[in-house]
Amino acid sequence: MKSLESIYNSIVLENKKSKIPLTDCIDGTYTINDDGSIDVDGSVILINEKLTKIPFKFRNVSDDFYCYDNQLTSLDGAPNTVGGNFSCYDNQLTSLDGAPITVGGGFDCTCNNLISLKGAPNRVGDNFLCYNNPNLPYSELFKIVDNVKDDIYYSPDYLPEDKDKIRRDRDVKGVLKDDELGNLDV
Repeated sequence: MKSLESIYNSIVLENKKSKIPLTDCIDGTYTINDDGSIDVDGSVILINEKLTKIPFKFRNVSDDFYCYDNQLTSLDGAPNTVGGNFSCYDNQLTSLDGAPITVGGGFDCTCNNLISLKGAPNRVGDNFLCYNNPNLPYSELFKIVDNVKDDIYYSPDYLPEDKDKIRRDRDVKGVLKDDELGNLDV
């Protein structure tokens, strides 16, 4: 079994490019697990660091996880669970692969290059914001509508979508064959 110090040192070596000390991005306390993943009792704040990837592998974060205003192309390293809010807006993401499985608060992935919501959480306890992703088809909302407790914001007008309408549209598309829809994005 590796010592915590050797695990920490290997994490620091992997992170050498970003030069962000683990203690500088955590507001709270943390535990390094045997597999090298990190549990945080508190929040993780990786804001505006010009990151192209999340520099550590997080497992559980009890409060918020912020990795917005970077240049992330992937959410690899993001925690499996977040007790509070998860914000990854203003990055270069094309999908949500690697996103948390559950988010107790809101989920914000606005202002990215999303073309899919693949990898979105199985449960969001508050709002889901995904506006200002110009190549994200409306039909991608079908994947998340049942997993979001509160509102979904897809429109750049910052108006909540009608979740019942999204469900109806999903059901209609499920009944019709793809060739009957043509290029219609319903």
